[in-house]
Amino acid sequence: MSHLTLVLPFSLPPKELAPDLERHLKAPALAAILSKSASDRSTPGPGTVRQLPHELWLARALDLDGDAPAFARAAMRGFGLDAGDAHWFIVHPAQIEIARSHLLLTDLRQLELSDAHSRALYATALPYFEESGLALAYGDAATWFMRADDWRGMETASPDAAAGHDISFFMPAGEPAIRFRKLQNEIQMLWHEHPANREREAARKPAVNAFWPWAGGGTEPQPLNLYASGAQPWLEALATGGKADPAAVIAAPGERTAWCDQLTGPVIGADWSAWLVAMEELEREWFAPALDAVRNGTLDRLSLVLSSRELLLETSTTRLAQRKFWRRATLDKLFK
Repeated sequence: MSHLTLVLPFSLPPKELAPDLERHLKAPALAAILSKSASDRSTPGPGTVRQLPHELWLARALDLDGDAPAFARAAMRGFGLDAGDAHWFIVHPAQIEIARSHLLLTDLRQLELSDAHSRALYATALPYFEESGLALAYGDAATWFMRADDWRGMETASPDAAAGHDISFFMPAGEPAIRFRKLQNEIQMLWHEHPANREREAARKPAVNAFWPWAGGGTEPQPLNLYASGAQPWLEALATGGKADPAAVIAAPGERTAWCDQLTGPVIGADWSAWLVAMEELEREWFAPALDAVRNGTLDRLSLVLSSRELLLETSTTRLAQRKFWRRATLDKLFK
């Protein structure tokens, strides 16, 4: 059976914006997929601000245990790193900026951190991690890994959940968090006048003044034929199929999943014009060709996983479902 699942983080917009967005969005293929469905399932979010519904969906698809998505080991494997039997966290070099009344985590997509600057910051921080009894491994400029066997009970938040919000609700919690805060303070002072940051500031780029740990765990993931489109490096590392070419993925046989992350940056930045542009790009590159493949029988089932911060909507269509001529094609499910 040929089955394609498209995961679309932040494709469900806030209700208060729905009327304006629905009026401007031109996506007839998406409307046909949503309206002429073979099955639908709506699931409330995780009940915590620390995780996002689509992140927990992916954790379940990889059969990772626990209440939080423990992607670290799977991502390490994608970078060619050996996790052994240890407990690792994904660590991102980050910027925490001062707002008028609180602190904000900058969206990681905005950092544009080069490999040279990342390696320089990494080399400076490494001895401080080691003195704290922690190991540090380099994945790429945006993705490091921290071995912290004694920090297993630390509660963390995903950077996409925290970005753009008051981070007091998202900072690591639990007994190990005391040690995290001590190390974070040391790293912040260490990087404050770092040459890499002076170069970045001269180039009008955000300074890197913090590190953000999350996704800790020790469970081995189950295989998932996953492709990444517009995704962060840690997600690309999980994607066994690599970066997604829409035509190739749609035409591929068997079960496969494409993670399409083009909407996350616009939503975090509250740029709804960019969200509309990204949705219409998804319409051209994914929805219309995939719908054509369903209708001509080369794709047996097309599933969409749509999400907001509070909700996950799973829907699928088939060639038979597309023959439901009495159903008017609308985007109502997207904007409810």
